[in-house]
Amino acid sequence: MTVRAARARAIRPAVVAAVLGAFAVTTAASVATATTEPPPSTDPATTEPATNASAFNHVGTFNVPDNLTEGEDISTPTVAEIVAVSEDGMTLVYTDAVSGRIGFVDISDPTAPAALGAIDAGGDPTSVAVAGSYVYASVNTGDFANPTGTLVVIDLATRETTGEIELAGQPDSVAVSPDGTFLAVVIENERDEDVNDGLIPQLPAGTLQVLSLVDGAVEGDPVNVDLTGLADVAPEDPEPEFVDINDANIAVVTMQENNHLAIVDLATATVTADFSAGSTDVAAVDATDDELIEYSDTITARRREPDAVAWLSADSFVTANEGDYTDAEGVEGGSRGFTIFDTAGEVVYESGSALERELARAGHYPDGRSDAKGVEPEGVEVAVFGDQTLLFVGTERGDAVGVYDVTSGTPEFLQLLPTGLGPEGLKAITARGLLAVSAEVDGLAEEPDDQFPVRALITLYELGDGPAQYPYVVSDDVDGAPIPWVALSGLAADPEDAATVWAVSDSFLAQAWIYRIDASATPAHVTERIAVGAPDGALDLEGIAARPEGGFWLASEGDGEDRANEIVRADADGTIGEPIGLPDELGAQQTSNGFEGVAVTGTEAAGDEAVWVAIQREWADDAEGLVKLGRYDVAAGEWTFAAYPLDPVESANGGWVGLSEITALDDGTFAIVERDNQIGFDAAIKRIYIVDPASETWVPYGEELPVLSKTLHAAVLAVLDDASISVPDKLEGLTVTADGTWWLVTDNDGVDNNYGETVFVALPAA
Repeated sequence: MTVRAARARAIRPAVVAAVLGAFAVTTAASVATATTEPPPSTDPATTEPATNASAFNHVGTFNVPDNLTEGEDISTPTVAEIVAVSEDGMTLVYTDAVSGRIGFVDISDPTAPAALGAIDAGGDPTSVAVAGSYVYASVNTGDFANPTGTLVVIDLATRETTGEIELAGQPDSVAVSPDGTFLAVVIENERDEDVNDGLIPQLPAGTLQVLSLVDGAVEGDPVNVDLTGLADVAPEDPEPEFVDINDANIAVVTMQENNHLAIVDLATATVTADFSAGSTDVAAVDATDDELIEYSDTITARRREPDAVAWLSADSFVTANEGDYTDAEGVEGGSRGFTIFDTAGEVVYESGSALERELARAGHYPDGRSDAKGVEPEGVEVAVFGDQTLLFVGTERGDAVGVYDVTSGTPEFLQLLPTGLGPEGLKAITARGLLAVSAEVDGLAEEPDDQFPVRALITLYELGDGPAQYPYVVSDDVDGAPIPWVALSGLAADPEDAATVWAVSDSFLAQAWIYRIDASATPAHVTERIAVGAPDGALDLEGIAARPEGGFWLASEGDGEDRANEIVRADADGTIGEPIGLPDELGAQQTSNGFEGVAVTGTEAAGDEAVWVAIQREWADDAEGLVKLGRYDVAAGEWTFAAYPLDPVESANGGWVGLSEITALDDGTFAIVERDNQIGFDAAIKRIYIVDPASETWVPYGEELPVLSKTLHAAVLAVLDDASISVPDKLEGLTVTADGTWWLVTDNDGVDNNYGETVFVALPAA
């Protein structure tokens, strides 16, 4: 197969050197360390990550579209759902249900993962595992009315299909035992959510199929393990979801919709134990869709409904409690965290709201999912690195993986890793000190009216000495909970304190906020948030400037319909004065984006205070490639304007170029952030230019605008690339502190159809 050459992408070298010699080539499923089982915990308190001498840091990203074949349109949707790894740790294998393919990636150099092509699976691949020189992919070949499936056998060396094994129905998960003697396939025969409101039972029933392996090859026919009659919920229709196998060849199977778990002896193909996953109360969470992040709700008796499962020790395992079923009473499942069970069905540990708190602390909480299932934990992986047993929990809606030390049996939070959209596949490569995470969402796979430009990724992280690079910003606790924040859209330096940076969030939340950030800490800390205006969505703050005399000027972006472009003066406590709008005849020219930055010069006392704004894109009265900068004379109450020349579009994907920030510099010039609206490998323009406002005479609206000259200060795409898993589109904040540090921040769109990453970095001194 001819594979299109992978796009060039600057991937930073490992942040720290990998500590390879200490890694055990094993999985936690083979470790039977005796532990003292702690009591279940639902304590919502969130603590700082544990201080550890080593951490995972992102080292490489594979753009899944790079495995398209020569000549295929780059806009062809692709995903990477489940990921497996070759026994030598050098090749990743993943499922792509959107294109119906199995993909391969060379990770011999984890900083530059390379496309090895993809092969047709003959249906919709649902899972994949590697045994010796063979790849086993479970493939759904039927539909709800006629559930069929096959197990496709692929030669790993040639990446060619060598055989197929007929399965008992629609498969969902496949696993190979640690000793390579068994292969287990979950047959879900999933329900049709358009039939009977999606209620089960919907026959035929699901099952577990067990196959014997010799030197990686299947011998004999699959053996069925009957899972009917076990669950309290629709016992005649088990819908198994995920399977994991421990060192003793004992499998644990989740039945998600049935809210049930089964323990299976693979040698005898018999169920040896089964029990309900049960319900739990989740305290101090946000369960209300009101465009506010508040921890004032308690979810009671929520069914766990586990998705992925992983053995933790010989007698305990962990589940990711995503939830996937709404019962006849309209009650939804999914407890928003993870649970550790023992093999007798007793709860050893319950995470409660702790995982969501860690995501909120790092700006990854998806408020739009508050009334549903929150961050939706979906994937889990357990592995031993050196003398530590680590748990990785992937959050489908939070676009992050939580890393925990579970060596003692009680999870201790270590760090958060940023991922692509919808992280589902997690694979530890212990011998190389790596973790691979596959993200199942490609925005181009959505319906035409719902498409967005984020593409599917596989991200790689390396364990090494030193601290975690990410997150760049975390929040302090207030009243026992982290200060919630998302969507930082503007920055301002404090006039007196070089360690303090101020930020604002845009209209993703109904309440507009000013955030105080301690930039001297690593990571930077949100230490305070100040409410601005009412929680009614009336303000869309896209810029902030700190006044020398105290308080702020804020820029609120208009939408061209109900919300006007306005500058707003705010006191230190967030109290605002009367908003100041543009001349009516100018406001009527808005066609799309509006105010995207604000700066202040002079002082009220001296009578020369001026507020400066940047309008992001051309309006109806602008010539192509020219946008307006505005100046408001506070004492005179008058607006004047000049034109700024935009760079032409450079991305092969098209899009537009506009402004995102205006920052006053000490020499009387302004720094302007200019960017395209492209993300990932399509991004081309992320730049900072300098303009001198005194070089032209600014004029009232209606007169011909002078065009300013600009000088490139820094092209920062490589800086963003180096600091992120995939170049963010929204570089929206820039400020220069009193000590001369240039700070940049990106807007994560509230983790809504965008990577959850917030990049907050200082420009290199050069």
